[in-house]
Amino acid sequence: MNMLGPLDDTLWHQIAEPFEHVGTSDPRFFDRYWFAIYDPAGQGAMQFTMGSYNNMNVLDGGVVMVRDGTQHNLRASRALRPRLEPEVGPMRVEPTVPLEELRVILAPGGHSIACDLVWRAELAPEIEKPHVERERGRVAQDYQRFNQVGVVDGWITVGDEGLTVDGWWGGRDHSWGVRPAMGIPEPVTGPPRRHSEVGTLFYFLFFSTNRRAGHVQIMERGSERVYLTGLIRDRHAPDVDRHVTQADLSLEFFAGTRRFSSADMAVSLDDGGSLRLCSTPLGSAVAMAGLGYSGGWNDELGLGVYRGESCLEHEIWDVSHPADVVPATGEVFTPMHRIAPVTVTTDDGDETGTGSLTMIANGRLPQYGLD
Repeated sequence: MNMLGPLDDTLWHQIAEPFEHVGTSDPRFFDRYWFAIYDPAGQGAMQFTMGSYNNMNVLDGGVVMVRDGTQHNLRASRALRPRLEPEVGPMRVEPTVPLEELRVILAPGGHSIACDLVWRAELAPEIEKPHVERERGRVAQDYQRFNQVGVVDGWITVGDEGLTVDGWWGGRDHSWGVRPAMGIPEPVTGPPRRHSEVGTLFYFLFFSTNRRAGHVQIMERGSERVYLTGLIRDRHAPDVDRHVTQADLSLEFFAGTRRFSSADMAVSLDDGGSLRLCSTPLGSAVAMAGLGYSGGWNDELGLGVYRGESCLEHEIWDVSHPADVVPATGEVFTPMHRIAPVTVTTDDGDETGTGSLTMIANGRLPQYGLD
């Protein structure tokens, strides 16, 4: 029997089904919020994410807070139905003014972090080019994302410490569609890629300075650039979209690691302009497994997996090393997927600001000195 909800009394249906159902039977279909909330002075970095998986009957989410080299993690999951609301465990998202203002809440409990924050947009959202890829004939991914920068106010507690959040940098994205490794293992359709022979690089910066804001996203396999999307806006002309046509990277790494110590990017724009953005880490990078990404969760199965009517996990990690993570057990692991708060400047020093930089470098990438 189809379940009707409040959205079904609007005029915005897109398939001949109630809103409970999505337009594909692919179990990997997802719809996800992600927020980055960083102190520009480097005293703390929070990330907050929540996603629904209609065909897996799952709503899950995660919150991390990094302070003084320590990462506090919380992950929550529940059965999606019958409550189609953005609330799971102690976490809640309230889009009070869609595309302009959202409230994110983590209620106190037996875990080490809590927050009540209001995220307010500074500029309109920027939609990326679609992500569409087939591998050996099947859809590997088909999803869309928009990005947006803002400011955040409210409060965070970390252990016994209370922090006032006043004008912290806020970035967010909202993505939906089909992506690999969501909810189910990917089917075997041929031999796996040999990453030791052909490496992959994923680079995703979004930022704001006193003059500009935007995002640039790059995907490379070996020496081939397979995806580029980006858009830059000037604050004095926020309605003018300047699209990125080329982005050249220059990376330096902490010794013996694949974590960047500096990342410079020369950007060319479709109006003939150019820009060089220089990023340096602003404190410790977030280990995304703490949010449930990249094989996170105690079962190591990652996002979108049905874990019963209710599931809650939390722990504390040492992330003070640029690459290694040390949980309470003391067994060191080195996750590839980390997102760093960064200070962003232009090469002439005329602009300064804050951003969020994802960089995953896997396998052989000699163009960046990684063998």
